[in-house]
Amino acid sequence: MTQRHGWLLVALSGITLVIMGALGAHALADRLDPERLNGWHTAVRYQAWHTLAAMVVLVWRERTPLPGQRAVLWLWGLGTLAFCGSIYALSLGAPALFGPVTPLGGLALIAGWAALAVMALRRPGAQ
Repeated sequence: MTQRHGWLLVALSGITLVIMGALGAHALADRLDPERLNGWHTAVRYQAWHTLAAMVVLVWRERTPLPGQRAVLWLWGLGTLAFCGSIYALSLGAPALFGPVTPLGGLALIAGWAALAVMALRRPGAQ
């Protein structure tokens, strides 16, 4: 993934999270039961935090390219798509087969954070 592609994906994630947040706050607020609406808002929060975190890694990568940054970005990207995407779908009434996708996405998000921790420990000059 080039920096250009990374920034494009972060921008698309930012666009979709604002749209999803607005949908949850306005269009779906009266249509979804409280549990599904809460799930929707959880997905928006996770997407927002991981989009912001990816932006930080992209800036870091521009200044100090290190092995592992790309893996972190991929894991967070795939994790956000699977975790948040499946919650959005389930909130809208998608079939239960989307259910197992959510924890897999969560595992990818966790793996991204773990990869970041490994990078921090292996970083030259880290103390």
